[in-house]
Amino acid sequence: MQRYQTEVLPVNPLYPEPTVIERAAELIRQGEVVVFPTETVYGLGADAFQPAALERIFAAKGRPYSDPLIVHIADEESLRLLTPAVSAQAKRLAEAFWPGPLTLILPRGPRVPDLITAGLQTVAVRMPRHPVALALIRAAATPIAAPSANRFMHVSPTTAQHAFGDLAGRVPLILDGGPSEVGVESTVLDLGSPVPTILRPGGISLESLRAVLPTVQPPRRREATGEATQAEMEAQRVPMHSPGQMLIHYAPAVPLLLFEGAPEAMRAAMLNEAKQRQARGERVGVLVADEDVTTFQESDILVHSLGNAGAPEQIAASLFAAMRALEAADVHVILCRSFDERGLGLAIRDRLLKAAGGKTFHSA
Repeated sequence: MQRYQTEVLPVNPLYPEPTVIERAAELIRQGEVVVFPTETVYGLGADAFQPAALERIFAAKGRPYSDPLIVHIADEESLRLLTPAVSAQAKRLAEAFWPGPLTLILPRGPRVPDLITAGLQTVAVRMPRHPVALALIRAAATPIAAPSANRFMHVSPTTAQHAFGDLAGRVPLILDGGPSEVGVESTVLDLGSPVPTILRPGGISLESLRAVLPTVQPPRRREATGEATQAEMEAQRVPMHSPGQMLIHYAPAVPLLLFEGAPEAMRAAMLNEAKQRQARGERVGVLVADEDVTTFQESDILVHSLGNAGAPEQIAASLFAAMRALEAADVHVILCRSFDERGLGLAIRDRLLKAAGGKTFHSA
């Protein structure tokens, strides 16, 4: 893999400087990879029609070819380059949610490289709403394929510093547009199934989608009853219809234990687990809501509040950054509470469940 002297270049997130954007766009046109901000998380982008450039994405991330990429566009006209037909459903969804954090699974067009689709006959497409992302796509004059700008399976990056920590030396340029607004990836909706089905919950809620298409179905639940089996790990190498489908994903470098139940029971169970681990000499971090902080204040547990439990947009925006902060604090384990699944809460649960390897601890 090629090594780079990675440059981090600030860019105005609302009014991106044309000279900065052109510098990044020229790298894209030359077949290089560039890290750029989106409203969800930071992306690692390359020209969607240059297979050699796409190879650099997989190499930089250490990503398996069985995991398809999302193609980012800046206008609906670009859909004609990627798919042979745009259904009435797709048009309604695009009108309602683009630009924004919604990815649509559509029939694949003949120009789309196999590397993008993992050899499948569908392609994942979205139009981001971040001004820097849109400006870069327009300046590069090509759709940009871009997964999250992190090492494969690690916590997704919501700042340029997160991306630098994972990809320094692996990419030539990182555009720093400040923290991501949404904080979790886009919702992926499969329009190729008999009934529109969410493959990955994200920045557009199930409730919002059903307001446009009432038949949209939620994602199928996948939870583990114990440690992930070898068969489950092997299954992760099978081509998937969407990114973010693996049982273990979005995970910090230390174990994360996910607790469920009534708030008081969750707090008690987490505190008990923390004290037991501290007695064994472990350094413990907890991810909680503002309402939970007082439960842990009298201990030397490292407490990180994600925000108000009733404000999922706060929780989502701070989730990945909090995981990385506790990881950087050299804790041995992270204990995390669950949150309500309504609205953006469905995406929050999905990320926490995958960070925990599909295993939860229920507090009676």
